[in-house]
Amino acid sequence: MFGSKMKKIVPTIAIFFALQSLSAQTSIDSNKLETKKFSIHWQATIIPQYHFNFKAAYSGDNSLQTSEPVRTSFSTTLFLNYHPLKNSYLVFNPEAAGGKGLSKTLGIAGFSNGEVYRVGDPTPKPFIGRLYWEQRFPLTKELEKVDDDINQIAETTHKDYISIIAGKFSLTDFFDDSQISHDPRTQFFNWALMGNGGWDYPANTRGYTMGAVVQALYKDWAARTALTTVPTEANGPDLQFRWGKAMGFVLELEKTHLFQKSEKQFSTIHLGYFINYANMGNYQASNDIIYFIPGTPPDITVTRKYGRTKWGFYGSADNHFGSYHFFIKASLNDGKNESWAFTEIDKSFTTGWQFDGDLWKRKSDRFAIAYINNNLSASHSQYLQKGGYGFLIGDGKLNYGAEQIIEAYYSMHLTKQIFLSPDYQFVINPAYNKDRGPVHIIGLRLHADF
Repeated sequence: MFGSKMKKIVPTIAIFFALQSLSAQTSIDSNKLETKKFSIHWQATIIPQYHFNFKAAYSGDNSLQTSEPVRTSFSTTLFLNYHPLKNSYLVFNPEAAGGKGLSKTLGIAGFSNGEVYRVGDPTPKPFIGRLYWEQRFPLTKELEKVDDDINQIAETTHKDYISIIAGKFSLTDFFDDSQISHDPRTQFFNWALMGNGGWDYPANTRGYTMGAVVQALYKDWAARTALTTVPTEANGPDLQFRWGKAMGFVLELEKTHLFQKSEKQFSTIHLGYFINYANMGNYQASNDIIYFIPGTPPDITVTRKYGRTKWGFYGSADNHFGSYHFFIKASLNDGKNESWAFTEIDKSFTTGWQFDGDLWKRKSDRFAIAYINNNLSASHSQYLQKGGYGFLIGDGKLNYGAEQIIEAYYSMHLTKQIFLSPDYQFVINPAYNKDRGPVHIIGLRLHADF
């Protein structure tokens, strides 16, 4: 319903602003802030991954397979940003993605490849990743120069402003950002390092949602909030919005250049609160059903009810020391109701280092290593122990232990726009199960952007 309305509204908005743009071009702002009208970029990423055979006392429908061949993912994106009016931007990102993840992208809560989706069909298919409008309202007259980049136009513009963004996007475009651990196309591969794993951020199977973002940037502070759609089913492709019954809300505060000693020595912190409403099942209610039907594993889907919530907090700190960079992240949710959109993590702690290549005279290279510790709530782990399944994990039983992962990668600069990155991940207790693993995963990323 929400999607059909957008299909009718978007063309109308586009025509309106196109006409506005034509009329606006007849006059030039006296401050001459605008320098470019368009920004066009493109990326392509290929990631083959393989895990060595490992021991498992048992396996279930959602287990990581103990032996399997190399699995490869592929994605390509066209980043288009148009600046039709003063302080206005239209972002359009057509995308195509295909390939497979290890074990059909199942069996590890902190999954090993952030470029794969649980769509089932490995054939590359085109889709619209982002299509949104941004309108900015300057707060001060202070200006800054912005370089041309992905979804960013080269211009001299206001540094402090309030912006309203509406359309289709990924919440991680604006929230829970990190310069060290955020993008699986150029940084760490693992899902739990793309963002805070405890934030079950609203998104469809491919990681996108629809809604609105309001943010205020002033000096070194930023405050953001968003109201968005959520999937109609756990990790599903379709989205819906029902006030107080099916929707997502997030609020974040950011402080940059904290403890700054120079341009290359400073810290940035993010603190966020989130609450999602959806047709979720309840873990404890599902666990209780087993007592009335002996021998039957619990099924989270039979306890689903609109208006159930998942709420929690996340925080992160990026610390830059010249050519050395250190990050730390922590997040948690209440763990009472069903994991719905991102992954099955109720508590997560991650930390790591990045070392820039100028330390060894390879300026555009970098080496990074990180540690992940993921956990579940008591009722969630009990649900899996009794044989229940989520949308991502479930071994038929469970000998619970924290899922711990170490990841290291080296990004090698081949040409100005092409990078090759070997990657290694060591997974202890995959899907929180001491009876399976450990698992050694190797991968190789070829990434190009223009």
